[in-house]
Amino acid sequence: MIKGILVINNHGKPRLTKFYEHLPVERQQNMIRECFTLISKRSDRVCNFLEDVGAWSKDTKLVYRVYATLYFIFVVDGSESELGILDLIHVFVESLDHVFENVCELDLIFHTDKVHHILDEIVMGGMVLETNLQEILTAVKEQEELETKGSKVATAKLKLKQQLS
Repeated sequence: MIKGILVINNHGKPRLTKFYEHLPVERQQNMIRECFTLISKRSDRVCNFLEDVGAWSKDTKLVYRVYATLYFIFVVDGSESELGILDLIHVFVESLDHVFENVCELDLIFHTDKVHHILDEIVMGGMVLETNLQEILTAVKEQEELETKGSKVATAKLKLKQQLS
């Protein structure tokens, strides 16, 4: 099971945090800090997994990938496959890349709702829902269409209200 998903920039600032088990905010911040400290010190030549990390419970692994200036970190329990999670991280980044056309850190900052929606299409409640990139992108596109229709309806209602007044 996935316990948490973190995206942290190379200065240690969290750009996306999602925990799938309830933790006090102070403990979450300590865990984020510890994850960044451990991962940022590692060489590019070592594997992308860390096991039995101090702040997390036993049988917990950090699986991460670095893309440009961002660390994509998945915190998982021992039952998850490290290679499967690496592939899942890649699917998440590809999804972001397609939606934002060359995703960058600013996209994560200014479009957090859309980023969370994409993540929710892939992982919900700590369980992997979808790994097929096309299915994810179709769901995101359908959601965007619904939002567009909803805003058009709201605008039409507002105009009608103004005309009646």
